[in-house]
Amino acid sequence: MAAAGAPDGMEEPGMDTEAETVATEAPARPLNCVEAEAAAGAAEDSGAARGSLQPSPAQPGDPAAQASVSNGEDAGGGAGRELVDLKIIWNKTKHDVKFPLDSTGSELKQKIHSITGLPPAMQKVMYKGLVPEDKTLREIKVTSGAKIMVVGSTINDVLAVNTPKDAAQQDAKAEENKKEPLCRQKQHRKVLDKGKPEDVMPSVKGAQERLPTVPLSGMYNKSGGKVRLTFKLEQDQLWIGTKERTEKLPMGSIKNVVSEPIEGHEDYHMMAFQLGPTEASYYWVYWVPTQYVDAIKDTVLGKWQYF
Repeated sequence: MAAAGAPDGMEEPGMDTEAETVATEAPARPLNCVEAEAAAGAAEDSGAARGSLQPSPAQPGDPAAQASVSNGEDAGGGAGRELVDLKIIWNKTKHDVKFPLDSTGSELKQKIHSITGLPPAMQKVMYKGLVPEDKTLREIKVTSGAKIMVVGSTINDVLAVNTPKDAAQQDAKAEENKKEPLCRQKQHRKVLDKGKPEDVMPSVKGAQERLPTVPLSGMYNKSGGKVRLTFKLEQDQLWIGTKERTEKLPMGSIKNVVSEPIEGHEDYHMMAFQLGPTEASYYWVYWVPTQYVDAIKDTVLGKWQYF
């Protein structure tokens, strides 16, 4: 009599488990040399494939890492701003810089301060004239390769030079108060009595104007000869020219400037530049138009005009 079994199409419970147990417990057959080498190669290929999914981080010396740093710097605050090459010249020294074309004259002064140590308030910055602080380099048509002239002194230079000047100005004022008006003194009358020069420049009484771009001419010196004054701001010099010669004086060497209206012609002044320690060194100029008197004093003595 046949033993009772599972219905047709049904497997007896435990058959799969027993098969798996037999397969697991079956002793592995030793691999020959060819099979062992093939298995080792497959394992290496599998490890390489898994490693390729996550690239190793770039090391500091790698070119890729260096390119990343460089690109990050290029994309900094100056990105997208048009730059121009400038030659900044101060105190006979040239500085080559790149500067944004849409920056203002005030920002340029800050850049010059960082390069030279010259405070912005002490700078005269010139490019085809005085550079306005509120306009951009593009607006005043600065081009790449332009020369920017800077005139000015550091705080230490000012303290060293201005103290004697201040003392000289005070002494000169004290002496002026003790004396009669300059235009009445005999030494000046012999020049003033010649009258106003025919080619003297027009005057504007009660006005103050900046220095003209042309020399001041049509004036007399102490000997009665014609004299002209040329202000070379880019060289920080005053040129005093006569028919015979031209004296080129550093403005820092002029210790004081005095002036007085000419009686009967108050729209003109007589003016003196102190070139040495005493009044004997005064260089006198007569018939200076009154509108330029303050600008001359401020330019020579270091109080520059921005109007």
